[in-house]
Amino acid sequence: MHSYRIIALALALVAGTAAAQNYTLKDLVIEHPYARATPPGARAGGAFLTVANKGATPDKLVAASTPAAKVVEIHEMPMDAGVMKMRAIPGIEIKPGAKAELKPGGFHIMLLDLTQPLKNGDKIPMTLVFEKAGKIDVSVAVEDMAAGGMQHKH
Repeated sequence: MHSYRIIALALALVAGTAAAQNYTLKDLVIEHPYARATPPGARAGGAFLTVANKGATPDKLVAASTPAAKVVEIHEMPMDAGVMKMRAIPGIEIKPGAKAELKPGGFHIMLLDLTQPLKNGDKIPMTLVFEKAGKIDVSVAVEDMAAGGMQHKH
């Protein structure tokens, strides 16, 4: 009977760590920062999250950095003449009362020249920089390569 309690407690702890972590910086709520695991030898990866603006003024995600990559850029993937293209952009505006969703196939944080493979279950530190709210350090959970749907390549 006692061992069942230990197993139940262990399962509860594991389930708790698997839950998405949210962060608050002034009027911004950063929800579920995650990156996809990368295959062996990959030099690039993507990080994704949602930013909700609970305030009355717009803000803008203008930069990100992590020791997991030598270069970190904010990207978009617009359609151009029926072809999806990827390009670096100077930032992503988050309007008052709105959310900016960074997801596969859309806005995302591009991790270039990875310093090590991104492995499922790992966590990588990342600093997000907002035009008005400032900087916040988050922990990015590395999830399975299939996380978030569509996969893209460089």
